[in-house]
Amino acid sequence: MVTAFNIVYNTVISFIFQIENCCLLVMLLAAGRPGRYRRNRGNMVGKPAKRAIIRAPKSRQIPVSRAREPAAAIIAKRIEEDIVLGRRQPRERLIEQDLCDLFQTHRGDVRLALFELEKKGLVGRIPNRGALVRGLTPREVREIYAIREELEVMAVRIIPFPVDAVDIERLEELQRRHTAAIATGDLLTVFYSNLSFHQVLFGLCGNACLIETIDLLAQKVYGIRSYANAFPDSLDRARRDHLDMIKALRGSRRDELVALTRRHLQPSPEAYIKDYERRFGKADLTAAT
Repeated sequence: MVTAFNIVYNTVISFIFQIENCCLLVMLLAAGRPGRYRRNRGNMVGKPAKRAIIRAPKSRQIPVSRAREPAAAIIAKRIEEDIVLGRRQPRERLIEQDLCDLFQTHRGDVRLALFELEKKGLVGRIPNRGALVRGLTPREVREIYAIREELEVMAVRIIPFPVDAVDIERLEELQRRHTAAIATGDLLTVFYSNLSFHQVLFGLCGNACLIETIDLLAQKVYGIRSYANAFPDSLDRARRDHLDMIKALRGSRRDELVALTRRHLQPSPEAYIKDYERRFGKADLTAAT
């Protein structure tokens, strides 16, 4: 009896240990290497591990969040270029859903882009109406250009003479691009090459605060440039002004450079104000967002 009992007891205990070991092995395989376990045990497909379910969406979300800032920057640049080229007019509404459809993106990207353009002064917001291209009144334009003129003249007055030959060559290269763009009617390159020319020119003064302020005021009137650029005579005049500025720098003729700087600012505000008064009337001097 004792011998039979011991045999049964030992058999049961051994069987229990084998079951526990099998269960433990299954749990380890499922938790550690679920993919291999499913491949090797194809006839024993069970529920996927929770850890695998959690990882998958996280890996898919990473590129979306990283791409959000570049997408907003691209949208902002495209809208800015449309404003510069006159494709979007002052007071034109910028409807978020239309922009989402146009750029095939979501509202988060569009709102970030509009926020950046609002900081630059190119876009305004009206309660219950949303965003729209900012329209400056003639009074605002005259005030901005009066300040621009004084600051830009200040910059050329403190440029150390003689100007280094390397800086002259940089200006000449930018002007060659500007001239070529005018000849081919590439107004976007006209805008960017003109912008770079003046950034290099005013950068010669060496005053970082003055340079930054000039850039900020120039941004506010990006939308005005298209009005003068619509006329070939204005573009040719700007081209000749740049060439004369380079000659004045090379010859260290400061008074001539100052006079050219003042004259160079005139065509854009004059063309904008003329068109504004034609569309909205001369009496409209209130701030136009």
